[in-house]
Amino acid sequence: MTIRHRITLLIVLMFVALSAIGGYAAWQARRSATDVRLVTQGVVPSALASSDLVALVKDVQLATMTLVYAPDATVASLAQNELKDKEAALRAALDVQRKAAASHAQEGLVSQAQESLANYFSAIDDTAKMKASGKNELAQAYLFANVAQYRDELEGIVTTMRVEKNRQKDEAIRTLNSALDTTTSAIAGVTGGAIVLLTLIGALLYRQITRPLSRMQAMMSEIASSQDFTRRVPVGRMDEIGHSIVAFNGMIEKIQHSSAQLKRKTADIQAMLQNMQQGILTVVEGATIHNEYSAYLEAIFETNEIAGRSLMDLVFSHTDLDADTLSQIDAAVHACLGEDDVNFAFNQHLLVNEITRTLPDGRAKVLDLSWSAITDENDVVVRLMLCVRDVTELRELAAEAGEQKRRLEMIGEILAVSEEKFQHFVDSSTSFIHENEHIIRQHDCADTGAIAALFRNMHTIKGNARTYSLQHLTGVVHEVEQRYDALRREDTSHTWDQQALIADLERVKSALEHYSNINEVSLGRGTRAAGAPGLTVTREAIEQTLRIVDRTDDNDLPALRAMRAELRATLRTIGTERVADALAGVTGSLPSLAQELGKVEPVVKIEDNGYRLRSEAAGTVKNVFMHLLRNSLDHGIEMPAQRRAVGKDEPGHIDIDVNVQNGALHMTLADDGRGLALARIRSIAVERGWLQAYEAVSDEAIAAFIFRPGFSTATNVTEVSGRGVGMDAVRDFLEREGGAIELRFTDERAGSDYRHFQTVVRLPQQWAVKMADASQAKQEEALAG
Repeated sequence: MTIRHRITLLIVLMFVALSAIGGYAAWQARRSATDVRLVTQGVVPSALASSDLVALVKDVQLATMTLVYAPDATVASLAQNELKDKEAALRAALDVQRKAAASHAQEGLVSQAQESLANYFSAIDDTAKMKASGKNELAQAYLFANVAQYRDELEGIVTTMRVEKNRQKDEAIRTLNSALDTTTSAIAGVTGGAIVLLTLIGALLYRQITRPLSRMQAMMSEIASSQDFTRRVPVGRMDEIGHSIVAFNGMIEKIQHSSAQLKRKTADIQAMLQNMQQGILTVVEGATIHNEYSAYLEAIFETNEIAGRSLMDLVFSHTDLDADTLSQIDAAVHACLGEDDVNFAFNQHLLVNEITRTLPDGRAKVLDLSWSAITDENDVVVRLMLCVRDVTELRELAAEAGEQKRRLEMIGEILAVSEEKFQHFVDSSTSFIHENEHIIRQHDCADTGAIAALFRNMHTIKGNARTYSLQHLTGVVHEVEQRYDALRREDTSHTWDQQALIADLERVKSALEHYSNINEVSLGRGTRAAGAPGLTVTREAIEQTLRIVDRTDDNDLPALRAMRAELRATLRTIGTERVADALAGVTGSLPSLAQELGKVEPVVKIEDNGYRLRSEAAGTVKNVFMHLLRNSLDHGIEMPAQRRAVGKDEPGHIDIDVNVQNGALHMTLADDGRGLALARIRSIAVERGWLQAYEAVSDEAIAAFIFRPGFSTATNVTEVSGRGVGMDAVRDFLEREGGAIELRFTDERAGSDYRHFQTVVRLPQQWAVKMADASQAKQEEALAG
């Protein structure tokens, strides 16, 4: 029997005596039942739906973080699909709330929530686009800035809505309780009025209606006040009250499930932040660290004392930054916080992006810093977000890779040079280094002659290194040459410091030894004693001589004499090399030199007239012609446009002629350039006080000025020329070997600004071997026979 039936029976029994009271009691009972349905089927479900909104917002937050930190495209795509579903669910839930709004305040909250929802998902879409374009760090920054802002806004509105709904629910429950109290009072009044007639009926009604309602009321109040959603109201029967209790219990079960789900998702988000392999912190007003940060920061800084600490103390203490830089960082941080975001744009360049931090145990960590500004709706910077990455291992790997690359490049440079030429380069460079060391140790203070000698030797090493394209050695030598050049120019920023000069020389020696060790150890290329002559006679020549020996008849005296002459000619080539071979390294460097100067590769023609160079002469010849050929290309041969204007072909022509005259080996060099710049040489001599402006001297005397130490006609200092070293170095090399150098004019234009000339290099005759001597020996022996 339902409550309605019991009440109907009561009305019938009390119709005569208490019709009016009974009618009122029945009406009051129906009203109570309606209030119960309103609470259990209207207000309570609406409050439950508002609670679900909070859970949905958390779902969107979790899906958004999954999208931003997705390890691959599949996870990102799943997260985007989930976001679309959650957006639709949120919009549908807000529509339900709009329809169930019981006041203007609730309608206003729904409108705000819908507007905030649109902004929130618009920011999420922007973040997804950044992620899709590969801008992971920007997407992460955007997530913690704009997306978080709109999320907090929406979550605040939804929370307010849930509070409003809960307030409405509590008010409805209180109203229901009041109505139930009223109903109880009415029934008690009816019972009191009909105490005699309906004692048993009143007791039954109390047992069947009043007590369950009171118990239900008490249980609802306890659950509402304690928030213990694990409790349930017991159901004794399935009448209206029983259905109401079942509905109430279902509501509590859903609230319990939603609360557990909310806690689980919150824990998931927290776990994600705690396990993220990147250090993220935010800097708040006062330049202190906010208490919310990723746990990985503790591993990076090796401390758990992070929250509330000063940014400068936590991040920038014990770093390699100087006091001025630290002051700039501190000022920039304070200038950004609480100010318009344009301040961050102006000061961002002062916030360093990489530091090296020394730990208490002496270890050094290289940290990569990425800065972002978090602003409010008014574009005011409320926080600075700092992402910290430990890139120590990356930097070490990069340095190791760079060293390996440098070593491979050096191996390639060495392999591009023949074994014998490379060894000769090492020997000659070692000799120059030892000579410079001897000069430095002999002089405690600056000496013009000593500095000039130091510079010439180092310039020669650099020129030879450039000839063989030994780039890494060239760089080191160039730096030392710069110091010598500053001493020559009496630059006050450089003084004669014997220890510093020895240290510079040690750097050059170390670089040279590095090349030499790679050549010997890594490449396994053998070496010979410095200065020892090499066997340069060709295998073909030896085999041809052996064939002559095999064919010669022991009884044929003329043939034996011819064989002896052939053997003499062959043996004379041992320890010699062709002039072209001796100069191959120098001539091979001319194409790259021409490219640097913007000129066309010159055509070099060498006429050796059958002469070969002995091994002991090769080094001096290379050093001398390294300067002469480079000067010819730089100063003598014109630019392509200038050559075309005077009817010359673009490539310049350089001729080298080898001969023996007057008991000396003559090596003559000439080019088809515009000639020696006599007017320019004379003006420089006047500027330096070597010559009076009115003084009349011959062209030969003017030309001799180019052999003065420090002389140069170049207008700009380059890697090629302009340092005032060249012809004086050439003359010094030659004089030390018993040779000489002179300029010889080849035209009749005395007094002209430019005159064509030849450079004649004289060396001891014994340094040359003429292959034609073999046939001459044959003729002499034939005549003697």
